[in-house]
This record gives sequence, C-alpha cells and structure tokens, in this order.
Amino acid sequence: WLQLPRTAGGGGRRELAPHGWGEGPWLAPSHGGFPFVPSPESQAEASRGPKIYTRTGDQGFSSTYTGERRSKDDQIFEALGTTDELSSAIGVASELSQESGHTFVEQLHKVQCMLQDIGSNIATPLSSAREAHLKRTSFSEKPVLELEQWIDKYSEQLPPLTTFILPSGGKSSAALHFSRAICRRAERCAVPLVQAGEADANVAKYLNRLSDFLFILARYAAMKEGKEEKIYKKNEP
Repeated sequence: WLQLPRTAGGGGRRELAPHGWGEGPWLAPSHGGFPFVPSPESQAEASRGPKIYTRTGDQGFSSTYTGERRSKDDQIFEALGTTDELSSAIGVASELSQESGHTFVEQLHKVQCMLQDIGSNIATPLSSAREAHLKRTSFSEKPVLELEQWIDKYSEQLPPLTTFILPSGGKSSAALHFSRAICRRAERCAVPLVQAGEADANVAKYLNRLSDFLFILARYAAMKEGKEEKIYKKNEP
C-alpha cells in the first residue's frame, strides 16, 4: 500500500493502515483500481512529512481500520487506548530492567510488538471487516503458546509462592507489577469485544497470559536483584 498523509489530495475511499488506527496521520488510499497521482502541493507536503495533528477527531469521533467512524468512547477505542497504555508501562519496566542487566528485556520488546498486532486486530471489528482486512490483522494462537513457554521457563527458577505478595521488590519488579495491573484492565476491555464477535478470541487469551507472565517476571526480577518482596499482612482490629 502507498501511504499518504491525510492532507494529500485526491478523491476515493480511504482506509486506515493496520497500525494507523484512530486519527493518526497515515492512510492507505483505495481508488477502485485507478492510479492515484497526488498534486504537486500534496507531493511537497508529503516530502515534509505528515503533521502530527489532523483535526479529524475534533468532533469526538475516530476511525477503525475498516473505515467506520465511531465515537471515541466506543469500546473499541477504550480497548485500544488501554493496550497503548499497557505498552507504555512495559516500556518503562523494560528500561528499568535493562539498567539492572536483566536479559528478559528482549522478550518485553517482543511483547510490545505483539501488542501492536493486538491493536490492529481490535481496530478491525469483524462485523465490518472484509477478507483483505482479516488477512492483515488476524491474531493467531502462536503468541499465546509462546507466552506459556516463557511463563514455565521463569516459574521453574522461582521459589514457591506461599503467601500474597505486594507490588514491590525493587524498581524493575514494581514496574512489572504496575504493567501487570494495566494488563488486567486491558483484558477486561478486550473481553466484551471478543464476546460480541468483534475481535479474535486469541486477543483476550494473550492478554490473560501476559498478566501472568508479567507477574512471574516481577518475582524473577526481585529474586535476581536480591530485593525483598513485601508480603500481605492482615491488620488486626
């Protein structure tokens, strides 16, 4: 697909590129098979790069990958925003973990890439998706199985959990716990879309396993750094 800024000239139907959901600056044009030749002004603007703002969401609506315009408080955009928030939190946790020398940061980077794919799937409601959309945005079970393998690998290296622990264990561990909590919310946002048949079931499965993986990594980080995990103690009356 040729990607052009929203401000480029020319008519015809346009569709959001897979990772450009919402009112991001990039679109993929479709003109019924006819070649699209941008005007000199459009070419000049494209050479300067797209503006970060588009004004297309000023009325409180945004676009899905299938071209629908929906209110920004739609469940789809709530799930997209929470997935983006989760990726950002994992980014912070990854930076802190890298400073501490943890080797699992490469896995966290892969998780962030998977979250982009999850976003593409969520932004493509199955009720309005065509075959071409589905080929680009389907989410398989393979990443879910990979997460399960990672969980088993790190779990085997941890001491048994005998009590409730609180988010703690050093900066890396606490950041991973924070990411885990956001991941639970992302799952809660995705489940209604899956149940309504608007998103692939593997999206909710992946987020479910991811929260477990983040929990295990938080414990692993605390153990490797020699940091104490604070435990829950019931307050006596």
